[in-house]
Amino acid sequence: MKTLSFRIVNVFVESDAATFGGNPLAVVEDARGLSESEMQAIAAQFNLSETTFIFPSDTALSGATTDAEVRIFTPRYELPFAGHPTVGTSFVIASMREAAGAQVNALTLKMKAGEIPVTRENGVWTFTANAHRSRPIASDVALLAQASGLEASDFAGEARFVSTGTEQLVIPLRSVEALSRAKPNPDLLQQYFSNDAGRYMAYFVARVAQNKFQVRFFFPTASGMSEDPGTGSACANLGGYLLDAQELAPANFTVTQGEFVDRKNVLQLSLTPDRRIRVGGRTLEMGRGTLTL
Repeated sequence: MKTLSFRIVNVFVESDAATFGGNPLAVVEDARGLSESEMQAIAAQFNLSETTFIFPSDTALSGATTDAEVRIFTPRYELPFAGHPTVGTSFVIASMREAAGAQVNALTLKMKAGEIPVTRENGVWTFTANAHRSRPIASDVALLAQASGLEASDFAGEARFVSTGTEQLVIPLRSVEALSRAKPNPDLLQQYFSNDAGRYMAYFVARVAQNKFQVRFFFPTASGMSEDPGTGSACANLGGYLLDAQELAPANFTVTQGEFVDRKNVLQLSLTPDRRIRVGGRTLEMGRGTLTL
């Protein structure tokens, strides 16, 4: 019999006083001894967008340069990287270490996508993403509009595939009104993801001010397309999209998400002088418990 401690946290909350909001995450505090199939079953049991599993750092797992190895699972599959799990898991690791008397303001997490540095400043945990990769989409604009549930005139520029660890399709829109009408068709959208047909993900972006964006993120589930309230990996990919568009750096942006599912998230996106991408936000612990296997 195994007993596992876990925490539930909300990531990208608007403020420390916002009891609800943000994107919920389950974090298993010590996953040593769990098999991959057990981790996948636990993630399915929680049925949140992601569940993370912490493997405390040692030379067998992570090497001397990282603080912990972290595995990320959706209810259906493992992810090499995801943003809100990175921020939320850093919050939990720091909380655990501080309970033991340490002061933690910086961590390096080993994930399947590589080593991710995370820092805390003014209560906000922020990760530095891997260098982005991107490619254009080979599609007629009218066909992509049909796959998005929109009109071609709603697009504000060229859509691009961008990845800082998880590839997503970034689609710029002209207005929040167009953003409100986005309704991707899974049968039409998945044709653009031939290399990863089970994970076709669309990120719709409306620039509402020079330093502010409102966004929506859709991903496939068994029942069709679902909307995520707060997506840190997609926010990092937006940073890559902006760099491709020759956005001046350094720059700081506020990105809001989740308004259309009544679960507002607030993410902070920055482009550093050396053109690195950083994403962060506030995290609030909601509860703790144990699992018995």
